[in-house]
Formats: sequence, C-alpha cells, structure tokens
Amino acid sequence: MMGSENNNNQQLIGGYHVSDELLGTFLPIIVYWVYSGLYSMLGGIMDNYRLHSKKDEDEKNLVAKKEVVKGVLLQQVVQAAVATLLFAVTGNDGESDGDQHASIFVLGRQFFVAMVMLDTWQYFMHRYMHQNKFLYKHIHAQHHRLIVPYAFGALYNHPLEGLILDTIGGALAFLVSGMSPRTSIFFFSFATIKTVDDHCGLWLPVNLFHIFFKNNSAYHDIHHQLYGTKFNYSQPFFVTWDRILGTYMPYELEKRPEGGFEARPVKDCKEH
Repeated sequence: MMGSENNNNQQLIGGYHVSDELLGTFLPIIVYWVYSGLYSMLGGIMDNYRLHSKKDEDEKNLVAKKEVVKGVLLQQVVQAAVATLLFAVTGNDGESDGDQHASIFVLGRQFFVAMVMLDTWQYFMHRYMHQNKFLYKHIHAQHHRLIVPYAFGALYNHPLEGLILDTIGGALAFLVSGMSPRTSIFFFSFATIKTVDDHCGLWLPVNLFHIFFKNNSAYHDIHHQLYGTKFNYSQPFFVTWDRILGTYMPYELEKRPEGGFEARPVKDCKEH
C-alpha cells in the first residue's frame, strides 16, 4: 500500500519514477535553458523583430555573456536548494493524489493567487531596490548591466537579489496559494517561460504573451533604459501595481527603418 501511495506522488519518465518534488525543483531550470536557448538559436533570423539591434546588444551591455551564464547558474543552485528545503518542510501528505481530482476552478484559483502573490512581492521588493541607493548600487545594479536584455539573461541578478525577489517570492506564492508540488511544476515552469520571454528583446506579433499580457518584452525593455528605471517595476505577469501607484510608463512601438521595433515612451511621461 505504501508503494502505491508513493507512486501517486511520482511521474514515470523514461521508465523511472521521478517525484513531483524533484520535478518541481529542476524542471523550471531545464525549461529556462531550453526556452532561452531556442531564442538564442533563432536570434540570427529575428532582426526584423528586435527591440534593439544586435550591435547594441553586443556593445551597450556592461557584462560579458559568459559572466551572465555563471550568474544565472549560481542563482539556480540557490533556487534548487531552497525548493528542496521547502518541499521537505511542507511535505505533501498525498496532496498530489488529490490533484488528480481537483477541479479546474481550484487549479485556476491557485494559479491566480500565486500570480498575484508573486507580482505583489516582486513589485515592492523591486521598487525598493531602485529607491534605496545602497541596495541599487551594490545589488540591483548588477541586473541593469543588461541595458539591452536578452533571453538567457532574464535571471542574471546579484545572488542576494535572486534569493529575495525570485526564490523567496516563489516560495511565498507556493505557500499562499496552497498549491501542491505537482501543481507547482506547471506554475513555476509557466512563470519561468514568462520571465524569459519578458527579457527576450524581441517583439513577435504572434507571441501569445504579447497578446494577453500588458507586462511583456516591450514593457520591460522600457524599464531597462535610463529614462525608465523609475517606471514599470511590475513583474512578471500584470501591470496592476504600476498603474495603481503611478509608476506605469506607457509606450508606443515604432518600426525602425533598418528593421525591428523600438519601444518609445510617451513624450510627456519621459520628460517627467
């Protein structure tokens, strides 16, 4: 009987039983590199959809891509360690078996609560890291070395920022929403794809994230420019807190003669 209960909390992959906790810990990391790798491979044929030229990406950024990879891997090691600890402390008590019978309404509610929790945490922590000069200079400025964002730089942060914004924010979203380890596999994989997409540096007309979310690659690109660092703090899903608290910077997309797009802030907002 015990073996049957354990199997309810596992997935069969390649002939091996893999626990939901293990998948919830490592699948979002794999998704990060697969999805960002896809953007990197397509980069050479995406010039007509870039928000910045390839030349700008190579010349304006203040950190080498090798260092970006190292920084992201370090954050993901910390992320995996915290996730392992979180799953060990909370346990699952057969919750994953219950997931098989959970209604779409329950799963949708858990996803929505987790999205709101993550957005709320990241907005206020992110904004504070900009407003506190010490924290910005010594911690958050590392992420802004990427003036021209690209996909696999999405999680390039100071290790402490990665822990506070992403890892603790994700843990809170998991706990507050009441989702099980199995549900977390899907939520954090989705959140990872969304975060990578927001930093991809491309505007693709058929991209569903651009259609359904106002918080997208163009919106976040504004924040990475010098005139936008006091605006568009929201991440990764909605723009609600920016609108409520007056930090929303509207923008227009214009086609560049040489190809690609440029996200231009509304003039009076930029001057403000």
